[in-house]
Amino acid sequence: MATSELTISVEQCTVSGLNSVDWDNLPFGRVFTDHMFLMEYADGKWQDPKILPFQDIPMHPAMSAIHYGQSIFEGLKAYKHEQGGLSIFRPNMNAKRFNESARRMCMPEVPEELFLECVRKLVEIESQWVPNKPGFSLYIRPFMFATDAWIGIKPSETYKFMILLSPVGNYYSEPVRVKIEPFYTRAAEGGVGRAKAAGNYGASLYPAKQAQDQNFHQLVWTDAKEHKYIEESGTMNIMFLINDVLITPSEDQDTILRGVTKRSIIELALSWGVVVEERKVTVEEVVEAFRNGTLQDAFGAGTAATLAQIDVIGYYDEVFKLPSMESRSLSNRIKSHMDALKIGKVEDTFGWNFIV
Repeated sequence: MATSELTISVEQCTVSGLNSVDWDNLPFGRVFTDHMFLMEYADGKWQDPKILPFQDIPMHPAMSAIHYGQSIFEGLKAYKHEQGGLSIFRPNMNAKRFNESARRMCMPEVPEELFLECVRKLVEIESQWVPNKPGFSLYIRPFMFATDAWIGIKPSETYKFMILLSPVGNYYSEPVRVKIEPFYTRAAEGGVGRAKAAGNYGASLYPAKQAQDQNFHQLVWTDAKEHKYIEESGTMNIMFLINDVLITPSEDQDTILRGVTKRSIIELALSWGVVVEERKVTVEEVVEAFRNGTLQDAFGAGTAATLAQIDVIGYYDEVFKLPSMESRSLSNRIKSHMDALKIGKVEDTFGWNFIV
């Protein structure tokens, strides 16, 4: 279906939930807007796209996504500008990544223009749900799952592509405590680590729970073969400032998700003249940098987490307390600039804001 042929039908809800929302207390991902998007794939093509009142969806007990895991998703955010307009941050990158995930999981791609228009239209209809409060945004969750009612190990022939919207505050309410994982694995070479596949997150829950029981927020995943190289954290990519060089694991390896926020931070930092290295990063290198005092900063980068400064890194029985938040001039500057850019307070010189 070409975007030029696109007609999104809209069924308005009869009663809005806006007035029942506690805007000062928005638990992440638990409050949803009045409408959702739905488009089905059948007979080898995408069918008519629809915006419907938010509702439960019927499900066959043999639905193949439940049994065989064909399920992918994305995460992006819309922001209200100080002047009153709305924008979505770099949705074209999410559209590309969504299709990379679809290809890897043997699922149909959604044409990028169609993806963008479906997201834009739903956000436009739900514009009143975009919070007008510092640090708050409208989280956008596009996802696709297989729907064949058949128990058999083969790619489904039918799918649902949906989009949900949720007004949110900060994912982390405090600096993050992470633990380097020396045993469990998020992804192996040749696997689906680069895809934003639902199963990746299900597989991470048990080791993450063990870390949380030890008072850490998240894990830092290492490579599956030797647990020697740092890859990413549970909800975000990871970056280190060592000797004034911003270092982050390279996305060339197929075990790391290509991060929209991480890529934006790299492009911004380079424009400021910061030296950036995308390469293999060893656990030993980070630990040694802490011990000799050259580890100046560490932070996560992700759509949900935005820029999350890391307070503590655990490794086996050691706990490394990083420099104070006030001393971190680079990550503080990046976070401040990115926050201002997304709401139109500073000029969008990169053209990252997609105007709704």
